[in-house]
Amino acid sequence: MGSSGLIKSNNGQQQRLGITEPISLGGPTDYDVIKTRELEKYLQDAGLYENQEEAVSREEILGRLDQIVKIWVKTISRAKGLNEQLVQEANAKIFTFGSYRLGVHGPGADIDTLCVGPRHASRDEDFFGELHRMLSEMPEVTELHPVPDAHVPVMKFKFNGVSIDLLYAKLALWGVPEDLDISQESILQNVDEQTVRSLNGCRVTDQILRLVPNIQNFRTTLRCMRLWAKCRGVYSNVAGFLGGINWALLVARICQLFPNALPNMLVSRFFRVYTQWRWPNPVLLCAIEEGSLGLQIWDPRRNPKDRFHLMPIITPAYPCMNSSYNVSSSTLRIMTEEFQRGNEICEAMEVSKADWDTLFEPYPFFEYYKNYLQIDISAENADDLRKWKGWVESRLRQLTLKIERHTYGMLQCHPHPGDFSDKSKPFHCSYFMGLQRKQGVPVNEGEQFDIRLTVEEFKQSVNMYTLWKPGMLIHVSHVKRRNIPNFVFAGGIRPSRPTKVTWDSKRSSELKISGNAQAQNSEEVKAVVFEVDGERKRKRAEDSMDNLRNCKSFASFPPSMGEVHEVRNPISTASSCSMKCDDSEVNSISEQNSEKPGLKSLGGSPSKDTETNGSVGSKLQVNPILATADTFSCKEAEKVATEKIMLGPNEAHQAFLGESEELEDDLEYRNKKGFGGNMKKSNLESSNSMASASEETVISNKETTCSTRLTLNGGLDELEPAELAPPWLTAAPVPQRKPLIRLNFTSLGKAADKSS
Repeated sequence: MGSSGLIKSNNGQQQRLGITEPISLGGPTDYDVIKTRELEKYLQDAGLYENQEEAVSREEILGRLDQIVKIWVKTISRAKGLNEQLVQEANAKIFTFGSYRLGVHGPGADIDTLCVGPRHASRDEDFFGELHRMLSEMPEVTELHPVPDAHVPVMKFKFNGVSIDLLYAKLALWGVPEDLDISQESILQNVDEQTVRSLNGCRVTDQILRLVPNIQNFRTTLRCMRLWAKCRGVYSNVAGFLGGINWALLVARICQLFPNALPNMLVSRFFRVYTQWRWPNPVLLCAIEEGSLGLQIWDPRRNPKDRFHLMPIITPAYPCMNSSYNVSSSTLRIMTEEFQRGNEICEAMEVSKADWDTLFEPYPFFEYYKNYLQIDISAENADDLRKWKGWVESRLRQLTLKIERHTYGMLQCHPHPGDFSDKSKPFHCSYFMGLQRKQGVPVNEGEQFDIRLTVEEFKQSVNMYTLWKPGMLIHVSHVKRRNIPNFVFAGGIRPSRPTKVTWDSKRSSELKISGNAQAQNSEEVKAVVFEVDGERKRKRAEDSMDNLRNCKSFASFPPSMGEVHEVRNPISTASSCSMKCDDSEVNSISEQNSEKPGLKSLGGSPSKDTETNGSVGSKLQVNPILATADTFSCKEAEKVATEKIMLGPNEAHQAFLGESEELEDDLEYRNKKGFGGNMKKSNLESSNSMASASEETVISNKETTCSTRLTLNGGLDELEPAELAPPWLTAAPVPQRKPLIRLNFTSLGKAADKSS
């Protein structure tokens, strides 16, 4: 078997791709060929490929845009008094990046573009000034929306109906040659920080394509993983999950580790490897280079903020940066559970117990949780709503971080990556966030999560929007699952109780048969005490339990990371912004995860057998017992190889790993002393005794809609470093805020007597 996928020729020299040796050089089996064809057909049927007419239209639009910026740069050159020769030599050039450059865009997708201009073409006056004016006068340009104050300044518009995101990079050159190579490090000399960030997208995209062994297999696998992530609700950088570039980097690393594999095997190994991955070990496509320009790179040895990143996925182009710094402990937990689910389904596919439809089953977000936060925003017109919506979306991650921080990780959040519109209300949209108690934490009678002040703090920070206008409102409320508004469902119709057998419900049924039903029933019905308009009422929890979610807990992490990787487990909540829990309402699916029988003993895949012997198609019919043994051996070998990779020859983060151990040891010492990010039993008892002595909070359903601008003492940025800090790396105790969390312990029996 050749190893053409493993190497690339460079002047006759063989070159290994990646920072480690591949896990397997095994080639495809007949099984892999068949399953890959099935996958490609599935992606075609899902409408992920644009037709030839649309492809030609995009090329024409890019050509037209390139002509426009060339005219623009000559216009401003003449206006600045340059002589005619310099005017004629002045040039600007359009580059593409993102999904379009990677070749994985679909119909209707936007095109990420970069305009590279000379040193005398300024960003503010010329790009957002003159070029903006030129575009606004063109009939083919619509929805023109400049965002000059963004972290990466961008001009958004539609050109003949195609969405364009246009960035600008001002180089330290008088002329921009047509054959400019922006991958060279010298292109970053003497440029401002905004130009470095703008160039980064193109440089990273081009580097990814250079670092994968087979571009076509990479593209098919990436299309698959992007579709899967969207179906499972984990595709959103702004919500704290992963965006397009993050998924591209993760897939590219799998392609390096299995260079001769077809997409079917690459998808399977994607889930297997990242189920075993021990974050925060970084994912790297190449070694991190220091560079010669002194630009800051991702380096937890030198940059304390880099130590707080939970899921580092490092870009391969200088300056190397973490592309996934938005990930929080809650979103990391959700993604690792989804990796585990994907791994189980891929193993089931190998023994014909699942198919591609199973892998892409949509995540039942509004059926999984019992409690949600609903964030409603509105404005007076469409333009105001677009701006207000963009701002609120960028801040929603802070609400997740605040709740995690102020409840010490006891209350976990699952943000939905999209928004929903109520057609009956003009210029209005809603966001939702699932809430649940952290699994494995003892549930104390009368325990109450009071996050009203946390929500108010978040709303105040949102209302500090510099472009705020009257009519820009935000309202946050707590809703139970049965009260979710109908407009979030397809057609505005709430579905009846699910009857379709899904992977999760099927696995849940298997668990019941295996004897876990008794443990579930013991905690199925719990009482919920809550306040409405100041009057105490008694409610019984929902009797039926969801059978829509069943994922193993992520068990491969070191003990210090246990807080992050817990299986979802619901809570009891009440009132519009106050969460009060007398006892946990245990979701039957989540409860069964810890002892869920896996599929690893069901049999092996022919493709795995050939990874060690190199034969192609020779294992399609095998003795199941022998196949199981071979597969188990192969899996163990891959597991050892994956562990080695995370500890392997990557000097750039070896010191970080050692330093992490020191920090964890230091945390253990601090916990023994009674302080730090993790709450020990003594701390909980102390805070609980204080809370029990406090006056019982009256929970009101009074609306908290903000109709006026609010201010917050101190900037929000002052809160962010502590919020981003994972508990095991927090160097100082989290300051107590009053009364962000209250734990009241009352007798459930007494409460029942009073209510009766």
